Amino acid sequence: MTLKSILITALELGVASVSVTSYAGEVSDRVEETKTLLVGTEGTYAPFTFHNKQGELTGFDIDVVKAVADKLGLKVEFKETQWDAMYAGLNAKRFDVIANQTTPTPERLKKYDYSEPYNYSSAVVVVKKDDDSIKQFSDLKDKKAAQSLTSNFTKIAQENAAHIVPVDGLAQALELIRQKRAQATVNDKLAVLDYFQKIPHSGLVIAFEDKAQLGTAFAFTKGEQPLIDKVNQALAQLRTEGTLKQISIKWFGDDITQ
Repeated sequence: MTLKSILITALELGVASVSVTSYAGEVSDRVEETKTLLVGTEGTYAPFTFHNKQGELTGFDIDVVKAVADKLGLKVEFKETQWDAMYAGLNAKRFDVIANQTTPTPERLKKYDYSEPYNYSSAVVVVKKDDDSIKQFSDLKDKKAAQSLTSNFTKIAQENAAHIVPVDGLAQALELIRQKRAQATVNDKLAVLDYFQKIPHSGLVIAFEDKAQLGTAFAFTKGEQPLIDKVNQALAQLRTEGTLKQISIKWFGDDITQ
């Protein structure tokens, strides 16, 4: 039943009002009716979501969500938002889904639903090349860690008693380490490797890598299972066809989707 039919039924039954905001599946209905997927993304997180020299929004996550939308016969409209406001934007329904390397942590799963993972990575700790004081997560104790406040990597730093230095993203975090205003950052291995490729003489190194892999998925508000099911079906088709692998090799030279 669509939102429109619910309102009509309510009028026929003489119901004075209907709570629209609490209706489960309203985003799924809107996407079905408009054939447009509103996507929240950062636009400053290379190589996943960023602007190229021509000013065009591009990146691994951008290519994946475009491929999913194409499978579903949907147009894509991107809504660029700072990471720390990303989930607030999803809550406010400024967009239908987040495509920005989101990880379904236990805390997030209480409030949001996620698609199947479309790539995998791990957490790493980055320090200056001459700093050998951090060889494991526990060594972050009392160290200044530059972190985005709502990132799941920040939780790792907090759990290991680091002093958090708030930043807007990875580039700022790494720059603070270079300036010795922070000693480390816990961040995504793939994004860090991309940074090292672009700035090979940064003076920074990966001091430690977590063995546990993290799956990245699209984030949705609760109750949007019809849309999530369609996205999962599209991802499964893209994986079987080899399209996900092709997108991965384009950006990383390797398959990070398995």
